[in-house]
Amino acid sequence: MIGMKQKEEITTGGLHNALAAGTTIKGNIITETDFRLDGKVEGDITCKGKIVVGPKGSVTGNIISANAEILGEVNGSLKIAEKLVLKATAIINGDLSTQSLEIEPNARFNGACMMGSEKKQTGK
Repeated sequence: MIGMKQKEEITTGGLHNALAAGTTIKGNIITETDFRLDGKVEGDITCKGKIVVGPKGSVTGNIISANAEILGEVNGSLKIAEKLVLKATAIINGDLSTQSLEIEPNARFNGACMMGSEKKQTGK
């Protein structure tokens, strides 16, 4: 564990999946571990860890994840349980739902944003 940085986000302890640039998947993805996307996905993604959509990555579909960092393009809704980070190169066309949101200058977001827990949002 020497040299490992502790993260505040939920992760799955170093295990992760990756989809390389130049790769396209048509269909839904479900993963228990962290996921790095530099290719293209046409379908929904469900990730129990952290998803990172790289600067050349794109998703046409919905994303459900514990944490997310977006550098590429997402056309669909994002439902993130903990923290969502939109980097300067991010392009989001869809609605967001998250506990914590960080948006860098020049990131583009077109949609509605709902923050906080479901209980607080519905008043229950």
